Amino acid sequence: MIVVYHKNNRISKVVSAENKRISFDKSGTIASGLLQLATAFPKSKIVWCDEVCQEDINLKHVELLFHHDKMMLSYSPGESAYFGRKIGYVEESPFIVINKKVLYPTWQMSSLVGVVHASMLLKIEGRIKSDNDFDYYLNSVAKVCMPLGLLCYSEPKLLTKTAVFDGQKASVFTLFTFVKQHYKTRWVWLLFLNLLIYERSFPILAFLNTVFFKSRNKKSIHFDAFAVNSSLKVVDKGSLDVIIATIGRKEYLLNVLKDLAHQTHLPINVIIVEQNPSEHSVSELEYLTNQIWPFVIKHTFTHQMGVCNARNLALKQTESEWVFLADDDICIANYFIRNALDGISKYKNKAFTFSCLQENEKKVYEKIIQWSTFGSGCSIVNVKEVQKMKFNEKYEFGFGEDADFGMQLRNQGIDILYLPSPEILHFKAPIGGFRTKPIFAWDKDSIQPKPSPTVQLFKILHLSNEQQKGYQTILFFKFYTKQSFKNPLRYFFNFRKQWNQSVFWANKLKERS
Repeated sequence: MIVVYHKNNRISKVVSAENKRISFDKSGTIASGLLQLATAFPKSKIVWCDEVCQEDINLKHVELLFHHDKMMLSYSPGESAYFGRKIGYVEESPFIVINKKVLYPTWQMSSLVGVVHASMLLKIEGRIKSDNDFDYYLNSVAKVCMPLGLLCYSEPKLLTKTAVFDGQKASVFTLFTFVKQHYKTRWVWLLFLNLLIYERSFPILAFLNTVFFKSRNKKSIHFDAFAVNSSLKVVDKGSLDVIIATIGRKEYLLNVLKDLAHQTHLPINVIIVEQNPSEHSVSELEYLTNQIWPFVIKHTFTHQMGVCNARNLALKQTESEWVFLADDDICIANYFIRNALDGISKYKNKAFTFSCLQENEKKVYEKIIQWSTFGSGCSIVNVKEVQKMKFNEKYEFGFGEDADFGMQLRNQGIDILYLPSPEILHFKAPIGGFRTKPIFAWDKDSIQPKPSPTVQLFKILHLSNEQQKGYQTILFFKFYTKQSFKNPLRYFFNFRKQWNQSVFWANKLKERS
């Protein structure tokens, strides 16, 4: 391990893990210095630390925290990151609002303290410019490499105490430059528009300055050759339960059970919650009892509708080390569970969402990456983590319960990784015959809420104000071509009414116990 201390955007000293000084040319930028050290020590972890917190860096725990080489860790205890709140106008992902109390997935890095492996730096050498501004460089590296498979986190345990250090903040010029270099060009225009609308700001020079910069996302960087040998242990027995919420899909569910019965690694329990709103109805799943299955089937029949309630009932019955949250209309190969557990053992994470596509649908993501949402019908999670949680029933019959569940995981310090294989085939079966259309409190309103109040609820609970406003701007343009009247002024006033109605009902849902 090599530790680089810096001050005023220049390296001040370099020491080894044994605290022995390493002679080094300190005249260049910090970024170029890291690359030189990576060349000299290609098998080492490279730690950076601002001198202001050198007494508080937790060097003893770096080896434990940095448990494989395909990671990048950083931490700043301050409320806002380098780019501040305005970056929310251009990115709606969960990686913007960082929970500073737990390990949290984000590309927003800090020059205050962090660690990366030398081999990763060597991979990007010549592909990402060694910027003079070290914070800009770190954020650029993480933003470019995170979608390519580099796992990036804010890790509070890098410091021994939670003192507040004021880090450097980006100027509006720097923000516009970053957006131009790391997002599609339209986001530069949207950033300018959002600042104009919501902050009464007119950063025309910063906007025009972006013409001198090119995207950094087109360089070929590959991390596939990186061997992930995590030092953590998350799989012990490898036992697994499956939970399925179902309604009116008798034949599809039977096929799912047959797939599970043919697994080379069998589940311990298959927990099924069957819903039917008809008062005098009984279960139609006779094959649960008149056929022999190589696992225990726990069957709950309920008249109460709602997938959130059904999944919560199922989660309470889990007993194994892991739980597979499955849809009732999927198809999996015989080796699915075995290969899934192998992937879990390799990356030592506690929550995974798998590729779940319809037939002939093209797979977009081929790499193992940090996932921005959560698949409530195609994920495997550590049982100890989900037993502390439940699906928020305020989303019942709407949208957003799966994304909300993912945010609950992240705020507990559990990242969600996407695994492109093994794959799940999703049939998207027709809706069951005895489902009834839910009645919402806003159904009879003369002004219908837009977006759906449950979608708005997720935004209110988990996004920053800037992210919500950026989403509002995008929605405004998105729906303009889809409504009946084309008068822009009339559309503007109508959209504002619908948005306010959505916020009103979302807050009503939020207040509901």
